[in-house]
Amino acid sequence: MDKGFNLAPIGQAVRPAVPNSIRVGTAGWNYRDWIGPVYPRKRPKGFHELGYIAQFFDVLEINTSFYGAVRPETARKWLAEVAPFPRFQFTAKLHQAFTHQMNTANPPPAADAEEFRAFADTLAGQGKLGAVLAQFPWSFKNNVDNRAYLERLLDAFADYPMVVEARHSSWDDPAFWALLLERGAGFCNIDQPVIERSLGPSARRTSAVGYVRLHGRNYKEWFAEHGRNARYDYLYSREELAGWKDRVEQVSQNASATYVIANNHYQGQAAANALELIAMLLDAPVPAPAPLVEAYPRLAEVTLPSETPAQPHL
Repeated sequence: MDKGFNLAPIGQAVRPAVPNSIRVGTAGWNYRDWIGPVYPRKRPKGFHELGYIAQFFDVLEINTSFYGAVRPETARKWLAEVAPFPRFQFTAKLHQAFTHQMNTANPPPAADAEEFRAFADTLAGQGKLGAVLAQFPWSFKNNVDNRAYLERLLDAFADYPMVVEARHSSWDDPAFWALLLERGAGFCNIDQPVIERSLGPSARRTSAVGYVRLHGRNYKEWFAEHGRNARYDYLYSREELAGWKDRVEQVSQNASATYVIANNHYQGQAAANALELIAMLLDAPVPAPAPLVEAYPRLAEVTLPSETPAQPHL
């Protein structure tokens, strides 16, 4: 494995280069509780969170597209902010109308599909859309109606590199794997609290695109109704991440691209764990935001000393 990395001077593009087309990043980047642990509290004029965080990660998963329509103009602004980083890619979550609020007896909503396509095509047109994630909840179980709905959904978005995240163990089924292979759709390997019939960790790839999402292991809050901050409040240990390093390398074998997304976002824990995983994959220290190292001192062991870039687009 190539264990090199690239470090530009402070104030320029910082680019850790993970080998074998593996990209590691976080689910989202616009969190109020990241001010302090990830982003500097005193931010210079013209500071952009996306442009700042894209210095350290080669992929970010767009989760705002799950909650509502993203305008093409917004996508173009995002493209401008990551323009200094040629290797950078977005992945995007499909709107919840297709995965959480749908009627499985009917086709996917046409109006929602049109809005999503306008946004996704803006990214894809610039070669910046690595995958589209259809994330289904634990309650979406493997039965006749749901399988038929999934087939229709994959057909409706067949022109995108689709990835399916299922959380219920009933989907650990040869017929499901065969469907994904037939449709050229990827499978999202997940880390989540394994409660009742929940899918456990895996290292499976069903298309040219590999995908991994790390949700944390907050057993106490996983099914509680306290909001997403409580559910995803978890900091992985090095030992836990080491197991995923091995799985990521397995998934990435002969893949065109592999995306690893940390979703334990509360207080920037996703960013901290993502950097630790990058360092493991490289077997070398990596650049890190100075506030994050201060918030999580153990990062000093695997990151390079740096100052907070004042103008990340220079």
